[in-house]
Amino acid sequence: MNKTIYHGGERIVRNPAFGTGRPYNDFGLGFYCTEYPQHAAEWAVGEGRNGFVSSYSIDSDGLRIINLCSSQYNPLHWLGLIFNYREFDLSSDTAYRAREYIGKYYSVDHQACDCIIGYRADNRCFMFAQNFLDGKLSYMSFRTALLGDTSNRQFVLKSNRAFDRISFTGYEPVLSEDAFPARRSREIKAMKSIKPSAGSNDFFITSLIEEEVRPYDTRLR
Repeated sequence: MNKTIYHGGERIVRNPAFGTGRPYNDFGLGFYCTEYPQHAAEWAVGEGRNGFVSSYSIDSDGLRIINLCSSQYNPLHWLGLIFNYREFDLSSDTAYRAREYIGKYYSVDHQACDCIIGYRADNRCFMFAQNFLDGKLSYMSFRTALLGDTSNRQFVLKSNRAFDRISFTGYEPVLSEDAFPARRSREIKAMKSIKPSAGSNDFFITSLIEEEVRPYDTRLR
């Protein structure tokens, strides 16, 4: 099946290459895209800085794709994967214990995959994740923060096999004055919608560890 994906950045990328980029992105080395052109436009710009959205077609048939946004996984799996590449503040005992527990029971074997679909750890999502690890944000609030906004979902090419399937199809320039306010408005709205606890059935990271909550626990869904 051919899928259209988009990359937002400061320049046009006609020939994405395997093995380039920053190794400490959310899922390590890879080409970071999205299935939503409007979200790529928001990622492409900064305050007072214009950008470009490059578009591609990718034949996804037969590719080994890990979809962290699917019902097979939960936000703890996402954390277990990005722990490999992103640095969190583990100075509190709660955050350190959380890192050890999640790393042990929610790690994702991704070394042989071709693509990863998962949440983008932008400043907002990273803050939510850090607050969850510190015990300041409940699990359901953290889950809502990730699942409630499709703009933070990215499609990442991770293998030579995936790069062989991608074709550049064009680009569009993006003005900061158009896309940046939309991004800021969405981020502010999302921040205001999150509360420390979502209800009596909710729990925090300390309870998750003490009760030894595992991936199959229905409370995580």
